[in-house]
Amino acid sequence: MSGPMNGPLTGVTVLELAQIMAGPSCGALLADLGADVIKVEKLPGGDDTRRYAEPSVNGESAAFMMMNRNKRGIAVDLKSEGGRRVLERLVQRADVLAENYRRGALDRLGLGYEALSALNPALVYCSITGYGRTGPAADKGGFDLIAQGVSGLMSITGEPGRPPVKVGSPVTDLNAGILAALGIVSAYVHRLKTGRGQFVDTSLMEAGIHQTAWQAAIFFATGVSPGPGGSAHVLAAPYQAFPTADGWINIGGANQGNWERIARLVGAPELISDARFVDNSARMANRDALAQLLAEHLRERPTHEWLLALDAAGIPAGPIQSIAEMAADPQTLAREMVVELDHPVAGRTKALGLPVKFSATPGGIRRPAPTFGQHTGEVLHEHGYTDSEIAALAAAGAVHLGR
Repeated sequence: MSGPMNGPLTGVTVLELAQIMAGPSCGALLADLGADVIKVEKLPGGDDTRRYAEPSVNGESAAFMMMNRNKRGIAVDLKSEGGRRVLERLVQRADVLAENYRRGALDRLGLGYEALSALNPALVYCSITGYGRTGPAADKGGFDLIAQGVSGLMSITGEPGRPPVKVGSPVTDLNAGILAALGIVSAYVHRLKTGRGQFVDTSLMEAGIHQTAWQAAIFFATGVSPGPGGSAHVLAAPYQAFPTADGWINIGGANQGNWERIARLVGAPELISDARFVDNSARMANRDALAQLLAEHLRERPTHEWLLALDAAGIPAGPIQSIAEMAADPQTLAREMVVELDHPVAGRTKALGLPVKFSATPGGIRRPAPTFGQHTGEVLHEHGYTDSEIAALAAAGAVHLGR
């Protein structure tokens, strides 16, 4: 579907100078919430994600389409005089600018925060970098894999005794996008109160550190760095994945009541009074032995039977689903977390939905990702450029007019 936004950020104009994932995920979230996000892609080539050829749909990158739905797209050569003047004109009417260039890259083009806030003092300017804008690593580039290692995430992910492994999802990219969106909205609230914009600064490294909360708490309290624990919880047991007769199941016995119900359900009530498992501290000290004993019982029945029994007993549990199974899950569909869009080249495509619901100002996914330069002419017209001026900019290579 397509049409005007009606989410809580309707009326907010965002310029997105970002590519790959962290910056575009921030822009996508703001767009899903109703903002008019104008994606300013570089010339030549545009967002590097466009060249992630596999998988693709009719030649359109599936990765690009996922991260850039709901946005309008223009293509501008910011290294050209005409391209910089285009951005400056857009900035004068924008509420927000979000970018994920290396520190200093836009400043060298005269498009950093100091220069653009002089044109528009109310501008909220957000920068997402690998390590943040201050500190000894501020000039280094960053990628999700590197940030997962530096932040400590890879030291707590995977099975004990195995090589380091990253979280399967690019979690620092995505969390940086969420943190950036939160920072932007917070700065925008401040602007509504004062009329002044400000600079918002976050990074992949900080986004990764933010995800280590439980393990950091343990380290701060004990001085010991936790290692990987597989699917097990660092503070409660039993709380992990267990084998069944035909697969695996997650069971959350994160409090005493649930633990006792689990023991009775699997046919091992004697474990409740076993000194090794009598309370959570004891269970954590003997977690491996507990997991082994429970696994022996859980292997006796298939996953679907255990799920029915666990649900009936009020014990938190769930299957370990593939992406395909997740996408077909009735709860996923009921929450509109898979939506369909009509793309001008790719045709009918699917995207993930908005994970936050609003009673009065619902956001949503209404526009497919733009083709390269699709809205250049439209946006420039809205900002006062005439047909002849747009044609001259295109002829000079300062902008690209898409199909």
